[in-house]
Amino acid sequence: MQNLNENNEESSELLQLVSFMIDREEFGVNILCVQEINRLMQITKVPNVPDFVEGVINLRGRVIPVIDLRTKLKIQKKDRDNNTRIIVVEIEEKTIGFIVDSVKEVLRIPTSITEAPPEMVTGIDSDYIMAVAKLDDRLITLLNLEKILSNTEKEELQDVEQS
Repeated sequence: MQNLNENNEESSELLQLVSFMIDREEFGVNILCVQEINRLMQITKVPNVPDFVEGVINLRGRVIPVIDLRTKLKIQKKDRDNNTRIIVVEIEEKTIGFIVDSVKEVLRIPTSITEAPPEMVTGIDSDYIMAVAKLDDRLITLLNLEKILSNTEKEELQDVEQS
């Protein structure tokens, strides 16, 4: 009988996500990775960094590299506005900020409405994509933050933090 309950729990497992917009696409990341969400603040440029690194911010005394998710995901740049946010996340014990167009909401969705991503989703390299969630009227692309940066890029970010 216990085995049946475990299976039942597994099928109704919930994902908690922070959803955000880039262009007209909705993305989601695991809420457990998100430390905070901030309005756009002064970003200090750093020389000799990859093009997707916007610079660094001073967040309560901590220097945090900031990545433009539009550039990283090869989505055309646009002017930032009052809705632009920096989502501060923890990835493999590193704190990183991601610039997004706007943050939508915190969602709790059953894993049963997610499926593996198709080969190509919105022109983004599918290695970053964990799953696609099908809600009634929309699709949410779930990003795997651990894979959004290559090992080389993670090392480059380490250099940015130390400069």
